[in-house]
Amino acid sequence: MNELVTVTNAEGPVADVRINRPDKKNAVTLELLADLVAAGEALAQQPGLRAVVVSGEDGNFSSGLDTSVFMKMAGQLDQLKDQMLNLPEGQTANQFQRPAQVWQDLGVPVIAAIEGVCFGAGLQIALAADFRFAAPDATLSILEAKWGLVPDMGISLSLPRLMPVDRAKALIMTGKMLSGDEALAEGLVTRVEEDPIAAAHAFASEIAQKSPDAIRSAKTLADAIWGGDAAEGLAIEAQLQADLMGSPNQIETVMAQIQKRPPNYS
Repeated sequence: MNELVTVTNAEGPVADVRINRPDKKNAVTLELLADLVAAGEALAQQPGLRAVVVSGEDGNFSSGLDTSVFMKMAGQLDQLKDQMLNLPEGQTANQFQRPAQVWQDLGVPVIAAIEGVCFGAGLQIALAADFRFAAPDATLSILEAKWGLVPDMGISLSLPRLMPVDRAKALIMTGKMLSGDEALAEGLVTRVEEDPIAAAHAFASEIAQKSPDAIRSAKTLADAIWGGDAAEGLAIEAQLQADLMGSPNQIETVMAQIQKRPPNYS
């Protein structure tokens, strides 16, 4: 792993994974997303691992996709859409979805500890965890509507298990900002804690004392009961996002945000 994602105590019983771009409020880049996937895949090979805590460095979980990524994508939309929609044989998730899917595929419980901001891509990574502990003054948002897009980083794997469809639609369509307490009321987080990282590690240590076979089976059972067709959901979100990217109204949304003016939609 390079410095964009740090992993400590990888051998277990409780590994600590940190998103590490504190100067950018841990905004994610394509390189950082790839490192998250690599971290999850490496942890899956650790026989002594019992639980994982995922957080952001220096008081923020993640402010979402770095705006520099938007600029890079603008010049290669056709290539990017092809990568999003045409996956290698045997894969069900694209490069944007894998950083969420990898934590759901991990056989041990994953706890996201949320401080500060947790927006867009950052929230979708947190939602992929089995549990989310948030500070009361954290700020969470499914923020993609701000850019004329839909959440497409594994939201289909997580949100249907957490909340009714009408509440999910409201959050996706408005990009509403939620405090930790409000997110708890909506069902987005598991617990509100003054020190979510410490609380997550304490909870992970408690889980680590139980039979690892039973814990792995419990995660598999719960995911099967509450899960839908993962491949179908991921394909739908990728197709919808590809249709939106670079469309006239999506470009107008971005320009209006940059120019700080009301959008003029066709």
